[in-house]
Amino acid sequence: MLADAYDFLLKLLLVGDSGTGKSCLLYHFLENQFKKDSVNTIGMEFGTRIIHIGDKSIKLQIWDTAGQERFRSLTKSYFRGAAGALVVYDVCNRDTFLGVRSWLRDVRTLANPELVIILVGNKNDKADEREVSYLEASRFAQEHGKLRLKLKDKTNSMKKEMMFLEASALSGDGVEDVFFKCARSILSKIETGQIDPERSGSGVQFGDSSFRRMTQRTRIRKKERSCCSF
Repeated sequence: MLADAYDFLLKLLLVGDSGTGKSCLLYHFLENQFKKDSVNTIGMEFGTRIIHIGDKSIKLQIWDTAGQERFRSLTKSYFRGAAGALVVYDVCNRDTFLGVRSWLRDVRTLANPELVIILVGNKNDKADEREVSYLEASRFAQEHGKLRLKLKDKTNSMKKEMMFLEASALSGDGVEDVFFKCARSILSKIETGQIDPERSGSGVQFGDSSFRRMTQRTRIRKKERSCCSF
C-alpha cells in the first residue's frame, strides 16, 4: 500500500467551550508535542493524520471548532456530515463542564444519528487545580448516554453510549487514546453496517485502497457472471 493511501476517511469534530485546549489536543495528536503559543481558534481549523487500526489505514480529518459564542452559528454548520465528535471540557474549570450539555444538544440535533461521541476532560495534569472529578464526569457520560428520540410519533429511549476519557495536551497523556478510540468505534459501525460510507452525510468516505478493492471485486463478479452465461 502506498504511504499516503488509506481505506477510509473519517470526519471528526472537536467541540467545547473556549479555553478548554481543543487546539492543543489536536496539535499534540498531529505533531506529538505541546503547542506553546496557542491562541483561541477563530472560526474553524482542521488537520489530518493517517493512523492504522488492524489491517486498515484510516485518514482522520479533524475539524477544530471555535468555542466562543459569537462563532457558534458558524461552527454549527460543520456538525452535519461528521462521523465523530470529541466534546472537550477543562477539568480545572467547572463552567466548561457545565457547558457540555449545550454542546451535546447541538451535535445530537445537527449531526447524523450514528455519530460517535466521546467526552474528553483535558488538562488532567493539573491535579491541584482540578474542579471536576473523574468520577463525576464518568457518571455524567453514563447518564447522558441515553438519548430520547421521537420515531414514528412514538418516543423511544435509545441507548447511545457516550465514552469518557481524560487527557493532557501538555504531557500528551491519553491524547492518542482519545482519537484512536473514536476511530475504532466508527470503524466498528462501518463493519456492522450501522454506517454506510456510500451514504451522503455519514462522515465517512472510501479511500483509494478500499475503492480499488471494491472495483477489483466488482470486475471479478462481472467476469464470473459473464463466464456463467455461456
